[in-house]
Amino acid sequence: MDLVSERTEELQDPADLREHFGPINPLAQYKVQTRLDHFCRDFIALSPFLVMASSDGNGGADASPRGDAPGFVRVVDDVTLLIPDRRGNNRVDSFGNVLRSPGVGLIFLAPGINETLRVNGTARITRDAALLEPLTAQGKVPTIGLLVDVEEVFFHCGKALMRSKLWDPTTQVDRMRFPSLGRIIAEQTQRIEVEAAETMMEEGYRTRLY
Repeated sequence: MDLVSERTEELQDPADLREHFGPINPLAQYKVQTRLDHFCRDFIALSPFLVMASSDGNGGADASPRGDAPGFVRVVDDVTLLIPDRRGNNRVDSFGNVLRSPGVGLIFLAPGINETLRVNGTARITRDAALLEPLTAQGKVPTIGLLVDVEEVFFHCGKALMRSKLWDPTTQVDRMRFPSLGRIIAEQTQRIEVEAAETMMEEGYRTRLY
């Protein structure tokens, strides 16, 4: 029997979902803010990494990493963030989604801190040089960025990172246990030799981070 196709235990009704978990913890309900207070600002200033979730509006979803020096995301005001775009592979999945459906979800991480910061809101694409120039890195001014209008912001407890031991140096994976991205791309696409793909990736990491 195909266990995946056996749907008798799937939850599809919101009422059933709430019954399964029980009432929400009052603190979890009331911790949600609508503005970036000093705790949120301070955490964003410490964060060198975030993951942004977006949707194409038709049920397709995407999660994309963003990272740079701590504080690379600018707090424009109490309800607005600016995320600069750094050089990538030009897939522009997130930007395309934002044009179709502006809702986004962000999760900020700060190394050594198990708690994370979650921000939900709507995003707009900007090419305003005056806004982007202060986010210059390594002498490169971002040519485009995302303005996020904050609707919800709250801290998430550290249980997930504690269970995963994400910041524990003793749990770091030996890089030799997993193939290089160049090898993976070469074997998955069958359009480039492994050695050439690995050289391309190494060159990109070395010279095209910004």
